Amino acid sequence: MLRVRTHLGLVAVVLLLGGCDTGNDSDLDAYIAEVKQRPAGSIEALPGFRPYESFVYSAARLRSPFELPVDVERRIYSQSSSDVKPDFNREKEYLEGFDLSSLRMVGTLEKGGTLWALVRDDAGMINWVTDGNYIGKNHGKIIETTESKIEILEIVSDGLDGWVERPSVLALSEKE
Repeated sequence: MLRVRTHLGLVAVVLLLGGCDTGNDSDLDAYIAEVKQRPAGSIEALPGFRPYESFVYSAARLRSPFELPVDVERRIYSQSSSDVKPDFNREKEYLEGFDLSSLRMVGTLEKGGTLWALVRDDAGMINWVTDGNYIGKNHGKIIETTESKIEILEIVSDGLDGWVERPSVLALSEKE
């Protein structure tokens, strides 16, 4: 029974599709003939080709910008002193693991006659620091703590196997 229905359905579909073709394609043939009779269009010419211009690198014999000049003198670092160097034997404090630019002074607190600065690190933790503590990755020692800023003396490399002291300030941040 199911087979008979399937065959009947297929026969009906074939008859319906066969009835759609009228066999009259004269309008289509006329359009194709008209399009073929039209004059051919023109194609734009290719843009002009600019020939390659070679470049001669004339600085090959000069000193590399990544090498020190031959006549570098140590006196250009007037702040440099032979007794300035960080203490590598000292145990590092927690805030020495952060760049100074990533730390924010968020307030102060006075306890036991000592003024403590409150510093927020990258992790969002608030840390207490005062004069003598170390802060930042450049061996920065806190010289003076006030209610509006922390004055820091960093020890950085001078680029010639020596060390230079560089003052920095961590100012109280505006309310966020």
